[in-house]
Amino acid sequence: MADPSAHDHDRGHGHDHGHAEHGFVRSLFTRHQHDSAASIDSALEASERGVRALWVSLLGLTATAVAQLVVALLSGSVALLNDTFHNFADAFTALPLWLAFSLGRRLPTARYPFGYGRAEDLAGGAVVAMIALSAVVAAWEAVDRLLHPAPVRYLGAVVAASLVGFAGNELVARHRIRVGKDIGSAALVADGLHARTDGISSLGVLAGAVGVWAGFDRADAIAGLAIAVLIVSVLRQAAGDVLARLMDAIDPALTDQARGVLAGVDGVEGVGQLRVRWIGHRLHAEAEVVVDRDLDVATAHRITEDARHRLLHDVPRLASAIIHADPCGHDGVDPHADLEHHDPRRADRGGEGHHP
Repeated sequence: MADPSAHDHDRGHGHDHGHAEHGFVRSLFTRHQHDSAASIDSALEASERGVRALWVSLLGLTATAVAQLVVALLSGSVALLNDTFHNFADAFTALPLWLAFSLGRRLPTARYPFGYGRAEDLAGGAVVAMIALSAVVAAWEAVDRLLHPAPVRYLGAVVAASLVGFAGNELVARHRIRVGKDIGSAALVADGLHARTDGISSLGVLAGAVGVWAGFDRADAIAGLAIAVLIVSVLRQAAGDVLARLMDAIDPALTDQARGVLAGVDGVEGVGQLRVRWIGHRLHAEAEVVVDRDLDVATAHRITEDARHRLLHDVPRLASAIIHADPCGHDGVDPHADLEHHDPRRADRGGEGHHP
């Protein structure tokens, strides 16, 4: 009994969603409550929240970077210049993410039946590319300054600019990460981590300025090189998170949660294959449930609809679910036996896992 229609469970329902907060993907889920009087589609609302977060951070980081750039050019601090490059790069990652969120609000079409949410995951790749570029520029400038030392002037202004950079980036990072977790956007969380790295690198600028003030002329260049190394470390984390999303990685605890929900539905005697995937900041599920083979079609359909409804209510961020009903095989006959040669996963398990 497959039902291909998608249903957004967040519309007009009042209930709480609880979950464990372990691991990156699992941390994307936060407790929340739906307003039963709300008429705004939650997926659209989530995209709008993402866009607002991006514009707020774009303005904040641009202002921070411009202030730092003025001081960097006057002082000759390569560490501050590298930090400024990183801030500008971080600010402009808002543009591909804004485009992705805008595309994600479009309705599904015959060509894109799952909608345009995957654009958000692809934008995460653009964020990773921007982080990589800023790491290369930072390393290049730092090595060049090590080979060709130059004096750093206006150390007081450099210190002030580094503190401004740290404060501005940390505020933006917290905002992006909070909104990203609230709406389930891995790309926005990755962008928040990028901003947090900028803030930490600003403290590296501060350390370099203190070193120069103490009489170590190359302290500024060394701080710039340390910033490049720090950017690479964040690049690894962000790239891993975004790649996992593009490869349809899912937290096993989330699958276990969905399986438990299905198993608790009246009339469901077992749960077979269950697949859950992210598309943008929304989840989509496909599942097989086992029902009594003697039920009529209408009753079996009602059970699958109940199962689908329960999933949409109880699994956070779930936008659609397709439920297929299998007849209970008390006689030992696997209803999918004729299809095993088309599905290696079934063949490897010898048809197990489909019936109680």
